[in-house]
Amino acid sequence: MSSTASALLGRVMDIVPDGVRRRLDTFADTLEVFIQIRDPRVLAAMGPSAVRGLVLQRGKQGAPSRMGAHHAAHFDWTYPSDHPAMRDLYERAKAGQWNGSDLPWATEVDLERPDVGILPDDFLAFDVLEGYGVRLDARERRRMLHDAAAWTLSQFLHGEQGALYAAAQVTEAVQFFDGKLYGATQVVDEGRHVEVFHRYLDTKLQKLYQVNDNLFTILDALMTDGRWDMKFLGMQIMVEGLALGAFGTIHRMTKEPLLKALLRNVIQDEARHVHYGVLALREHFRTALSERERQEREAWAFETALLMRNRFLAFELYEESYAHRLTRTQWKDFVVRSKGLSTFRDVMFRRMVPNLREIGLLSDRVRPHYEAVGLGQYFEGAAADRLTAQMILDDLDPGARAD
Repeated sequence: MSSTASALLGRVMDIVPDGVRRRLDTFADTLEVFIQIRDPRVLAAMGPSAVRGLVLQRGKQGAPSRMGAHHAAHFDWTYPSDHPAMRDLYERAKAGQWNGSDLPWATEVDLERPDVGILPDDFLAFDVLEGYGVRLDARERRRMLHDAAAWTLSQFLHGEQGALYAAAQVTEAVQFFDGKLYGATQVVDEGRHVEVFHRYLDTKLQKLYQVNDNLFTILDALMTDGRWDMKFLGMQIMVEGLALGAFGTIHRMTKEPLLKALLRNVIQDEARHVHYGVLALREHFRTALSERERQEREAWAFETALLMRNRFLAFELYEESYAHRLTRTQWKDFVVRSKGLSTFRDVMFRRMVPNLREIGLLSDRVRPHYEAVGLGQYFEGAAADRLTAQMILDDLDPGARAD
């Protein structure tokens, strides 16, 4: 949005009633997403999903969402062993299965005990809130940290439901038979992740937030796209890659033993999932696509990265408790300056951007766009095919040990 338009909007906001201001704020945020999508091919592909997610807010209408799936199932009646690296992942996945019911669910999650808190006290920038006139006592701060944890884990849960369905579609559509065998294990993994995150929210935090609009938009775009490689790109590289970083961040920060054990197991699965995406797409993007097709996917990945970055502004939390006390602009400033959420963004993109490089979607043409939004620092990191779950845990928390 231009500086002139922003100044004009600011003057309008100063004089309209609070309820109207909040609606205009929401509209301005949505409009900014559309304006940022500069590639017409990406806008055509993502536009309908953005309307359903950001404008109509289909994820918040209290009813199951129906998304039309359009993809071709790829059968191979010769059952070849056609990808040794994927076969190795399949063997590792079979050996790495775990039962969510075996986690220590008897652990008491006491929200009043900071020594076993889900999130650390400095996760949120309470001093920024005070600067805007919102002063919280110790109990109110603990409640806000509890809500922030419930919101974060709710988005993890919603993302895992999307991953469950996308993994099923990809297993049908992928052209490597060894990839189909591995994909079947990922479907099981994602079902288990839905199970444990929902159980934790339901029995320990006793709170579930609706799906974030940006996340809904991305999941809608992936589920309705008929191209198998776009499903791989969106789910295995973008959503799963960012989730891997987010899970690792919470694993390092939390003092709550049940959540720490849960996340340690999930991270072991997710490391395989992202590795699978790199294996499937690396050669495909470099040899099977035209340059025009590769550039379309490169542009799509960048626009999706922006949506994912905006995903962690926690507006669901704002609308629940703070819309009458802060403007959306003030809330965004609070979120951006909060240590915990800033660490989220750093670790998530540190995991995702190197994978884009590895599969050929980080050319000199698009690198300046990443640099302009502060993501250029991640260009030279290690991609998923060179990382194990233990390396990821050690990077975040040297004392953690994976099985």
